[in-house]
Amino acid sequence: MPGDLALPDLPLRDDLRGSVPYGAPQIDVPVRLNTNENPHPVPTRVAEAVAAAVAEQVGGLNRYPDREFTELRAALARYAARATGVTLDADGLWAGNGSNEVLQHLFLAFGGPGRTALGFVPSYSMHAEIAGVTATAWVRGSRGPWDGPDPFGLTAAEAAAQVRAHDPDLVFLCSPNNPTGTALGLDVVRAVLAAAPRAVVVVDEAYGEFARPGTPSAVTVLAEHPLLVVTRTMSKAFAFAGGRLGYLVADPRVTAALRLVRLPYHLSSLTQAAAVAALRHADDMLATVAATIAQRDRITEAVRGLGFRPVPSDANFVLVGGFADAPAAWRALLDRGVLVRDVGLPGHLRITAGTAAETDAAVAALADLVAADSSVVAAPGVEALVAPGAGR
Repeated sequence: MPGDLALPDLPLRDDLRGSVPYGAPQIDVPVRLNTNENPHPVPTRVAEAVAAAVAEQVGGLNRYPDREFTELRAALARYAARATGVTLDADGLWAGNGSNEVLQHLFLAFGGPGRTALGFVPSYSMHAEIAGVTATAWVRGSRGPWDGPDPFGLTAAEAAAQVRAHDPDLVFLCSPNNPTGTALGLDVVRAVLAAAPRAVVVVDEAYGEFARPGTPSAVTVLAEHPLLVVTRTMSKAFAFAGGRLGYLVADPRVTAALRLVRLPYHLSSLTQAAAVAALRHADDMLATVAATIAQRDRITEAVRGLGFRPVPSDANFVLVGGFADAPAAWRALLDRGVLVRDVGLPGHLRITAGTAAETDAAVAALADLVAADSSVVAAPGVEALVAPGAGR
C-alpha cells in the first residue's frame, strides 16, 4: 500500500542492516527435539502450586512488583547453593526474563561501544547476537577440531593464549557448551581469569544440572574472583522454559552494577510468584533429570551404532557428526516427523534428549534414513568448518 515502509527504508542502525532475528523453527510435528526443552510437563501438584501463587498476585496487579525481587533472590540463593555446594548470599543473585535478558544486562553494564567480548566457537549464538545489538565488538575465539580426541575441546593453555592476545572486556565460556555438550574443567576457567584480570568472565551453565557426576560448577571458585559471573536458568532441567526465568550468581558489587541497566520493575509479580513456587518444589521439578540423561546416552549409543560420530555430552542434547549433508538430513528427518536442530556446523545436527518414545522415533527415523541411502553417513576424516554458534 502507498506509504508503507519496507524494512530497508526505515532509519535502522547501520550495524543492524542485513541482520535476521534469532529464532529456532517452531514447526508442529510429532517429535520436536530442536530447542533443548525438557519434554516432561510440569508435575500436577507443582502446576497447582504455581497457579495458586499466581492467583494470589492477580488482585494486586494495580501495583508495581517488588523491584528488588527479594523473595525470589532468596529462593534462588537457596537452590543455587544446593546445586553447587556453595553457601551464597542472596545479594549476589540476579534474575531476568530468561538467561538471555541476564546476559543482556551484563553486556549493557560491561560491554558497549568501544568494548570487546570474546567467546570460543562453536558456542551459544546469543552471546554474539547480544554483543551485536549492544554495539559490543565480538571476537570469535576458537576451539579444537571436531575430529580430534577431544571434539571441539578447549584447553586451559589455548583459552588463556587467546584471551591474552585480544585483551577483551568480557569473556564467555559455556559449561556444558552448546551445541557440543562438552563441560569445561575449572582449570580452563581459572586460566582465563588469570589471563584476563580486568575482564568480566561469564561462565554460562544453562545445562549444569545434566553434567556427569564430579563436574564442578564455576560457582565453587566465585569467592576467589570478584569479576567471575555464573549464569544459569530454570528453562532446561527445571522444565520451566515457558516461565522465562534465568539468573546469575556473582559478587554483590556486580549485581549492584546491573541495577544501573535493567528496566524498572523488569520481573513481573506473576513471574516472581511462579518462580518462587516452582523453586519450593525443586525435587519434583528436577525429578526428570535422570530420565533425560538416560535418553541422552541412548541417543549417543544408537547414532554411533548407525555409523555417525556423536560428541560426548554433559547436556540434555547430543551433537551428532558424520552427516554427508546435514541440511538435507535435517529435511529428511523433518519429512519423517522428527524436528532436530541444524546448528550450522557442516556435517553435524543437534538432537535434544526427549522422552523414551521420542528417542525411539528419532533413532528409527535416522535408521530409516541410513537404510534408504547409506551415503547419508559421511566417510571418516571429512573436514568440517566451524560455524558461529548455536541457539538454545
